[in-house]
Amino acid sequence: MASGSSPYQTQIPLPSDSDGKPLKPEAQLSVVPIYIVTHASQLPNEFLEPSSERQLVIGFDCEGVDLCRHGTLCIMQLAFPDAVYLVDAVQGGEMLMKACKPALESSFITKVIHDCKRDSEALYFQFGIKLNNVVDTQIAYSLLEEQEGRAWIPDDYISFVSLLADPRYCGTSYLEKEEVRVLLRQDPKFWTYRPLSEQMVRAAADDVRFLLYIYHKMMGKLNQRSLWYLAVRGALYCRCFCTNNNDYADWPSLPPIPVEGNAPEEEILSVMDVPPGKMGRVIGRRGASILSIKESCNAEILIGGSKGPPDKVFIIGAVKQVRKAEAILRGRMQEMY
Repeated sequence: MASGSSPYQTQIPLPSDSDGKPLKPEAQLSVVPIYIVTHASQLPNEFLEPSSERQLVIGFDCEGVDLCRHGTLCIMQLAFPDAVYLVDAVQGGEMLMKACKPALESSFITKVIHDCKRDSEALYFQFGIKLNNVVDTQIAYSLLEEQEGRAWIPDDYISFVSLLADPRYCGTSYLEKEEVRVLLRQDPKFWTYRPLSEQMVRAAADDVRFLLYIYHKMMGKLNQRSLWYLAVRGALYCRCFCTNNNDYADWPSLPPIPVEGNAPEEEILSVMDVPPGKMGRVIGRRGASILSIKESCNAEILIGGSKGPPDKVFIIGAVKQVRKAEAILRGRMQEMY
């Protein structure tokens, strides 16, 4: 691991067998250092040189200004069981991020993240990194809810704060998150300032230090069918906003469909172009039109919104449902002329 001492520390909860019980602050916590990384030599070798013999699971997140293709990625957080690394993309620049590229694209390192879409987009367009092999806890939460019999509800995404508060997975409050949100609203360039303040270091570490604990809780509950959906949807969500001219041919292949038992239906990503100035009609007043399509097709439909891309609709789901959504959207767009 990284050499030298660090003035910063945090507590990482350790995996336990206390299934369904909230995390107790005084128990099962490991005090670990927080390292601010400006050079690749400060990162663990097993991260920089991924290997099938040393497979890793790490907590992962990114911070920045308007995090997307056009924004600025400032910090990349990596949570290991024995340390948290804050990779400073501002100070370390492209050379540091390029050193991290093999790990972020490796199938030997599992990246546990909550809502991967914009982080992946920023990595792809700013550094040419195709984020791979993620476990998205937002997706995992939805799959677990479906396993327990809850009907799928469009746009019902759990926030990271709410996930932390759920006693089944962590059961802890994250009041500091709102403090940082207030600061970001007051000064959107918050993450660009150097040197990193203690508040910035704490906030960045807090976004990843619980992820490994939640990961172990969730993986113990997911059945084999849900695990396949988790892998496929994580891959599709990582690439959805990373539109290019080769239909994602340069991205890693998707996990194969299981051949044994009750095999799930293939899931795909479809990208549809919307005529200039017509996106508002596609979405409908207060999102009513796009919501009705989601409900009738049981497919995820994503819009670039203010961060873009502004002229595309992204559809993720089973092949039949995606094709149904495409047909409805084409019909809506034809009605505009």
